[in-house]
Amino acid sequence: MTCTRGSSYTVKAGDTLFIIAEKQLGDGNRWREILKPNGSPFTEEEARNLQPGQEICIPRSTPPSGNGFASIVSRETYEAMFPNRNQLYTYDSLITAVQKYPQFCNEGSNEQRRWEAAAFLANIAHETTGGWDTAPGGRYAWGLRFVEEVGCENGNCTQYCDASNTTYPCVPGKTYHGRGPMQLSWNYNYGQVGRALGLDLLHDPDLVKTDGVISFLTALWFWMTPQPPKPSAHDVISGKWTPSANDANLGRFPGFGMTINIINGGIECSKPTPPQVEDRVGFYRRFAEMLGVSIGDNIYCDRMAHY
Repeated sequence: MTCTRGSSYTVKAGDTLFIIAEKQLGDGNRWREILKPNGSPFTEEEARNLQPGQEICIPRSTPPSGNGFASIVSRETYEAMFPNRNQLYTYDSLITAVQKYPQFCNEGSNEQRRWEAAAFLANIAHETTGGWDTAPGGRYAWGLRFVEEVGCENGNCTQYCDASNTTYPCVPGKTYHGRGPMQLSWNYNYGQVGRALGLDLLHDPDLVKTDGVISFLTALWFWMTPQPPKPSAHDVISGKWTPSANDANLGRFPGFGMTINIINGGIECSKPTPPQVEDRVGFYRRFAEMLGVSIGDNIYCDRMAHY
């Protein structure tokens, strides 16, 4: 059957709709736009049971409506936000990585796009901070300082191996401690993001701390990719996520606080606000001010149930 919309694509062994969308549309999260030849969408069950040789239809790609991250955060602003950053984290590396995720900072209102830029940068600043209250320039001048988890530099941290995970098994001699802007951790996360990006991060996890583009790509993958039952941070901050009745009952509403819940809610949310959250919020307030946007609602997660 000929595709009634878009172009035909033949499913290959190992393909999932997410992987196909990553390769063909530049964003795995657009997999729901892929249709069957008759123009109907895939059900969840059909998406799980994709078969090699099956014909599917890729939509004709349309460019996002805005100009994205680079139009919101200039090189000068980025350098002012991160004056003490590690040399791995260059502006050019981030801009190159962003091109793989054209929806990033490019959906919703102008205000929502600026919120997303501030929220993403605030969270990666906190994850990699080397700042303290009396540090030169202040606590919030030291984001993107570290490229890996402090104390794990010499292969000392072997605890991030889930040996029961046979899909993404640990490679002998490799460790999966936090690396990169979002501190990617655990073998199953290295395996997932590596597969999405077409990289063997299980065998070479140090790519995340030595290649700036790959480093930022891992952070953007985490930011843009839903991990059910969690929505993606992108959908939450850009207005694409609507809380269910159960979410509302559990105090989960769109805003910066929900991005914290998605990233580290089990440790930082559902309780009186800990120092980690205050640090994230401090970065967010600073960056929002630098981008000329309000902070919005629901910036804390103390009253949100974690996942």
